[in-house]
Amino acid sequence: MLPAIGTRDWESTMSTGTVARRLIELSRAGDFNRAFDELYAEDACSFEVRGGLVQPTAGARGLAAIRRKSKAFQQECLKLHAVLVSDPLVAGPYFTIARGFDATYKDGTRRSDRTVCVYEVRNGKIVREQYFLPPV
Repeated sequence: MLPAIGTRDWESTMSTGTVARRLIELSRAGDFNRAFDELYAEDACSFEVRGGLVQPTAGARGLAAIRRKSKAFQQECLKLHAVLVSDPLVAGPYFTIARGFDATYKDGTRRSDRTVCVYEVRNGKIVREQYFLPPV
């Protein structure tokens, strides 16, 4: 059952929804650095799960580490052809989106990757992101 408008839970959901919509807007525009600046907490953490297994080398703790991880990904891309981002599904302090990249990488391969992303929002900032990727 959804909380009544005006209750604390509803306000939390609305704040999360605002963050989700802004992340989607910036992601669709390819403006990932601005998303970090506006929406992420300094102590945010990031995890990747591939084929049901947490990838220990793919995690990042702190906004600076998340930025480095993003920059490393961008440096591997020779050309980013498309960024696909779904509308969000919001539940309390969490939201999820489906995201995909169509990119040509420095090794010459072109891949289309699809990911389910789950975010946790606290005090209007993203504090945790988890990416669920298919097995390689």
